[in-house]
Amino acid sequence: MSPAPVLSDVVLRRAEVGEVSVFYRQAGDPERPAILLLHGFPTSSHQFRDLIPRLADRYHVIAPDLPGFGFTTVAEGFDYSFAKLAEVMAAFTDAIGLTRYAIYVFDYGAPVGLRLALARPDAVTAIVSQNGNAYEEGLSDGWAPTRAYWADPSPANRETMRGMLTLEATRWQYTHGAPDETQVAPEAYWLDYALMSRPGNDDIQLKLIADYVSNVALYPRIHDYFRTRKPPLLAVWGAGDPFFLPAGAEAFRRDLPEAEVHFLDAGHFALETHGREIADLMRDFLGRHLT
Repeated sequence: MSPAPVLSDVVLRRAEVGEVSVFYRQAGDPERPAILLLHGFPTSSHQFRDLIPRLADRYHVIAPDLPGFGFTTVAEGFDYSFAKLAEVMAAFTDAIGLTRYAIYVFDYGAPVGLRLALARPDAVTAIVSQNGNAYEEGLSDGWAPTRAYWADPSPANRETMRGMLTLEATRWQYTHGAPDETQVAPEAYWLDYALMSRPGNDDIQLKLIADYVSNVALYPRIHDYFRTRKPPLLAVWGAGDPFFLPAGAEAFRRDLPEAEVHFLDAGHFALETHGREIADLMRDFLGRHLT
């Protein structure tokens, strides 16, 4: 018989939320303050595989796979939009009895987590944004083809977006801006690519890319939330991110003057090369703001 897991062990679970079966990773004592980790495109909770154990001795850590990603499954006909992803995550927190939690938001996880904060401001105790954008100035020129797709979702522009779903594009997202790309685990981007290559998943990703414009339209409401609710916020930014510029991190201080902003010599997937540094910053920040 194998020994019982200790509290810092990561366990893999599912929560049934209507038409969605949410796969999630969990570790730590449920009696301790909770942290909800929300991943981005094109990855899953797998991106938090090393971060979770670095936090679980002090916090209850939960990392779900968003619908369309990882090992979460949905019924046919699911409406893939960021509003719907946030709705599912709200129902997920209800299903597992999570009422108050800090959020770690990255890439797509930012609009999902910030929509949660707008809908349930009393639930969110603090925000850690790792390259999770909420300001126009954070969007690089690399968004130009996507903006063209938003303006004109023609078949030609849609096909251009398919270039983001290739193995080479996925590898590039992981390695660009990293100080030493040989230290980026290849299984991370190969897993993302394999899951994204499942039949029908390309259409899911193209729908979400098209809907991302709704997140940009939501920025003024998010800024108002920052000013009125004043959530503690830590921005930890890979300075070499080709998508979300350092200006997006600095912009948090416009609406949250007490926001803590740190830049790392890293790319978009900063956890791949700077996981220990990010965990240390989080432990210090959350230790001062969560009880």
